[in-house]
Amino acid sequence: MTATVLSDTGVLTGRSLRHILRSPDTIITTAVTPIALMLLFVYVLGGAINTGSSTSYVNYLLPGILLITIASGVAYTSYRLFLDLQGGIFERFQSMPIARSSVLWGHVLTSVVANIVSMAIVIGVALLMGFRTGASVWAWLGIAGILILFTLALTWLAVIAGLSAKTVDGASAFSYPLIFLPFISSAFVPTTSMPGPVAWFAENQPVTSIVNTIRALFEQQPVGSDIWIALAWLVGILVIAYAFAMVIYRRKITAG
Repeated sequence: MTATVLSDTGVLTGRSLRHILRSPDTIITTAVTPIALMLLFVYVLGGAINTGSSTSYVNYLLPGILLITIASGVAYTSYRLFLDLQGGIFERFQSMPIARSSVLWGHVLTSVVANIVSMAIVIGVALLMGFRTGASVWAWLGIAGILILFTLALTWLAVIAGLSAKTVDGASAFSYPLIFLPFISSAFVPTTSMPGPVAWFAENQPVTSIVNTIRALFEQQPVGSDIWIALAWLVGILVIAYAFAMVIYRRKITAG
């Protein structure tokens, strides 16, 4: 991004962040569902689940819960983007000397900040529930990088939904499959415990490799090939989603 795009993006990100600060219930609501799932699985169902590992179930569960937190949070990006479109703010921005892509980047960076706060809340609750890790600073940085990359990839998918939606409900409905996807992965139980076709899908969808990588980093275990598979999925989704979002955005502003 050029200096102009960076400065314009900074201003528009500040605008979006002020909206978040005025309604912090957005972040709280995003964190509530993952926390409720974590409480349910750890204290109600966890005793009946055999992960084949000596680690506590909250340690096993947390990586998947963090991905669900992000999937829940990005729905607000498509919702806010849809409201901006309907409110005519995009037309006003077009009449101003600002970089066009900065409008979308403002929403995307706001999503990253809001999701980081939500994940911090979830991790805080997990610590209260007994989550412990001996991960090094470098491992934590690796985990943070993967989670931020996951947030960026899903947020650009949210941008596509927000630009394409016809109704408010449609703008946020895209996130439901994303929230459900970790349930058919290694996030809650080992994939070896699943029936053949389900296990095949779970092993070959992106969430499993991402969860396995984060879990290995938390547990100070070798990440193996999972990290490369996870990065390939994330970068691929990010690039494709970004390209489609920009095409749709240009068509929108041209038609407008």
